[in-house]
Amino acid sequence: MNNQPTRNLLVVLVILATACSERSANAADPLPNTRPPKTEADLRYWLGNMVWHHGFSVPEVRQATGLSTVEIKRALEKFDIRPETRPKRKAGDALLVLPYPGGRHQRIGFLEGAIEPQRETKISVFLPWSESDYVVVDVPEAIWSNLGLTYLAHTHVPTVWSKQNIELKKLEWNRRKDGTLDFKRRLPNGIEFGAKVTPAKDHVGMSLWLTNGTKETLTDMRVQNCVMLKSTGGFNQQNNDNKVSRSPYSAVKSPDGKRWIITAWDPPHRVWANMKCPCLHSDPKFSDAAPGKTVHLIGWLSFHEGADIDAEFDRIEKTGWRKAK
Repeated sequence: MNNQPTRNLLVVLVILATACSERSANAADPLPNTRPPKTEADLRYWLGNMVWHHGFSVPEVRQATGLSTVEIKRALEKFDIRPETRPKRKAGDALLVLPYPGGRHQRIGFLEGAIEPQRETKISVFLPWSESDYVVVDVPEAIWSNLGLTYLAHTHVPTVWSKQNIELKKLEWNRRKDGTLDFKRRLPNGIEFGAKVTPAKDHVGMSLWLTNGTKETLTDMRVQNCVMLKSTGGFNQQNNDNKVSRSPYSAVKSPDGKRWIITAWDPPHRVWANMKCPCLHSDPKFSDAAPGKTVHLIGWLSFHEGADIDAEFDRIEKTGWRKAK
């Protein structure tokens, strides 16, 4: 029996597979929700952010940037970005806070509730006892008002804008020299809102503001801010047995109960946790805003070593952080 046609077909298939593999390595395939770096300095920053600090693999960098495997490897070599060259942090430095780069989903579960998450609202706060573990804070994840779901930082349920087939512009955090991050967004109806994140040695201060640029009073402005625990090592069990709340504080403990991650927002509206993600929530509520009025919220994130979480809640309360507005 002559097997030559079969052998010829196998040779062709091998050639095609090799060609596809080479093309995939040398050209960036279309990937959803990517943010290509705009300059060489931008490329260097984001590669350092992803590889040095978030521990991204090359495929994850591709997913975040849309660059090809070859482009990424060449850039990493050019800038000498590898785990061994990560900048050393000094004792007494403020907590490390970075814009989250995208490319790796921030949740373990309930992924269908956060499709194509937008990175411009997400920050990573690295745990003080680990160089590789971090929480991802979505600030804000969502804003509701009497108009309906006014903003959502991913695709899930319809918003005021998706119902009108309006796509919001992609933004980025402004990175300040002192480590502060901030951004501002203007919605199509004139509402403006923004966030500011300020790292300190023992906590991260957060704030949100909203200006009513419409002609009607805005009411019932509930805000959802999410602290996602996927990349926090022992804090990311998909249950709520390791979580404690005392409004406005929401906290999660390590398996031995001696380390804690704590968040809070003021004025408080709802304290809860989603075990599927898993995540912490201390969700605040803006006061009503007449046309032209600006309203504010203030937030807190910190880490604690010790077993008495109620005493730590009391200590944080005594710092007067809620009066910083």
